[in-house]
Amino acid sequence: MRNYDFTPLYRSTVGFDRLASMLDIALTADAGTNTYPPYNIEKAGEDKYRITVAVSGFSEDELNVEMREGQLVIAAKKAEIANDQITYLHRGIAQRAFEKRFQLADHVRPVGAESSEGLLHIDLVREVPEALKPRKIEIANASMINGKTTQKVTESRAIEA
Repeated sequence: MRNYDFTPLYRSTVGFDRLASMLDIALTADAGTNTYPPYNIEKAGEDKYRITVAVSGFSEDELNVEMREGQLVIAAKKAEIANDQITYLHRGIAQRAFEKRFQLADHVRPVGAESSEGLLHIDLVREVPEALKPRKIEIANASMINGKTTQKVTESRAIEA
């Protein structure tokens, strides 16, 4: 029996609960080899998610978060500093420009972003429109009363449309 590691599916997708959709995105999207900057994807509730990106060294003015064609795009670019202002003896803090993309599932949208303590938090929510939610359809049972056929609702079952 073969064991499959589905970890790559969680690297660039948010909100997919259907395996077929996740596999399709994983096969056509970036393999997730770019690990800078580090990030987390959390499920914060039934229909709530949070992406946290380490953005140490970037100010809020240097960060950009936007939705583009079903993708959440997070970008940062450090303001230019003249080379003669700073002499580094060791430079271990990466502050290079980046662009990180996350493919979002249908009806998942960002609802807010905040930056604190070197972390950028982006909250997402899945809001399925009423027209696409399962709805209950009553099932009527025909019965005979005094020789006449009448409709009587005796049982209801949820039927997904």
